[in-house]
Amino acid sequence: MFRLLLMNFLLLGFTACHDDRQTVEFDGKLLTEKYCSSCHDLHIPPVISDDELAPPMLAISVHIPELVSVSNESERTSKAIDFVVDYVRDPSAEKAFCDKKSIKRYGLMPSQKERVSKEEAKAIATYMFQHYTQENLTKKMKEKVEFDALDPGRKVALKYRCLGCHKVDRKLIGPSFIAIAKRHVDAKEKMIKSIKEGSKERWESSNGAIMPPFKQISDDELEILLVWILGFDT
Repeated sequence: MFRLLLMNFLLLGFTACHDDRQTVEFDGKLLTEKYCSSCHDLHIPPVISDDELAPPMLAISVHIPELVSVSNESERTSKAIDFVVDYVRDPSAEKAFCDKKSIKRYGLMPSQKERVSKEEAKAIATYMFQHYTQENLTKKMKEKVEFDALDPGRKVALKYRCLGCHKVDRKLIGPSFIAIAKRHVDAKEKMIKSIKEGSKERWESSNGAIMPPFKQISDDELEILLVWILGFDT
């Protein structure tokens, strides 16, 4: 009985480890970043440049499903995945959906057969058509418009994750920005020192929480942030 239980335990342990490896090995996002980012831009929206080596991933992902031949709309995505799996491992001008101008600009994609297995290529293609979509582009563009409309000081606060510990009008881990503004309205240098060097035990309400140093913040960004915070003393 003991030997049987031991064998079952070892088998379950091996299976769990094996499953974990499979999950990591065929993670479409990780594989896309590993194999595709050296040539294809992976941003949404794409960052276009004159010296790009291949079309942006968003452009590829949006257009391939439109161009594959299907007998039923329900199979469009699966056919697009099949096309990518075949093409990245065995590319040719005859198979390519790119126009002649694009092929001339980028050249024919080199075969990835020796680098990418069929299973990995399928994971990449599946992730492509799930992530690089018109819907996600619209969402990202909306977020960008909203971000661009923010006060420059709030943008800096978001960049350095200040709002993870401080809120504008209420205490979180650290004091609110309103409270900070009222205390430091005439003590700007103390604020600069606290942000650059960090601080602790300056606010009883923070219960010993430590403000980490933000030495990486530039002087220009710091000035923008201070103007924004001190503006709450009104």
